Amino acid sequence: MLRSMTGYGRGEATIGGRRIIFEIKSVNHKFFEFNSRITRGYLFLEDKLKAYVQEKISRGKVDVFLQIETLEETDVQVLVNHSLASAYVQALRELKERYQLADDVSLALLSKYSDVFSVHKAPENEEAVWEAVRQVADIAIESFLKMREAEGERLKADILEKARDIISLVDQVEQVTPETVENYRERLRAKIEELLGDNHMDEQRVLTEVAIFADKVAVDEETVRLRSHFQQLQKLVDSQGPVGRKIDFLVQEMNREANTIGSKSVNSKIAYLVVDIKALIEKIREQVQNVE
Repeated sequence: MLRSMTGYGRGEATIGGRRIIFEIKSVNHKFFEFNSRITRGYLFLEDKLKAYVQEKISRGKVDVFLQIETLEETDVQVLVNHSLASAYVQALRELKERYQLADDVSLALLSKYSDVFSVHKAPENEEAVWEAVRQVADIAIESFLKMREAEGERLKADILEKARDIISLVDQVEQVTPETVENYRERLRAKIEELLGDNHMDEQRVLTEVAIFADKVAVDEETVRLRSHFQQLQKLVDSQGPVGRKIDFLVQEMNREANTIGSKSVNSKIAYLVVDIKALIEKIREQVQNVE
């Protein structure tokens, strides 16, 4: 199935006390390029995400957005800096004794010194987090791939339509080519008769010249190869897996055959047909740039 390199998908779910939002989008690119924006504190997921997405697609510039919001604060730890707390207690008692203050050091007083306490997020269970993210990513990637496949079907239809138009033009080239040879024969005979007048014409020499000319303008090999390329194109667009690069190479070969036909042409009809063929091939090439 032909797939486009353009797509978008989004997934959202709450799993294990975390609200997870995953978005993925891509545009065409010669290779696989991965960029991500991940909630701070979860950057350990980047390599896993890259490898996971690359299993699903082979080409395209991919952007991933991952937002993780912790809904349950059970994973928070409050730690006490005991050495600092002890120093505060000692300093406060020294003040009390020196200045003969009435109040003693209390918990309420000590708790006002915020640097005694530090709040830490407990270490994440990375495997549990990854499993939750993977489930949400699967939702987004599924819709993402469906969009790429739908766009691929539209590209396939357009490419095959243009291919049929090119084959129709190739049919016309094959019809015109014999006319070109026959017209040359008639012009050559008329020219010789004009030059020789009533003198005898060497018919064998005329046939030899016509044969040489026919060989120079013959494009049957090129048209046969063009037809073969389009048969291969049909197989590629119907095949599974990434085929964009193969089709791109095949289009280059098609263009080469069209150029050869044009260089051999001495007939204005064929020249105009070649221009139309090359224009259609270029349109196919433009579409192929977005095929995975």
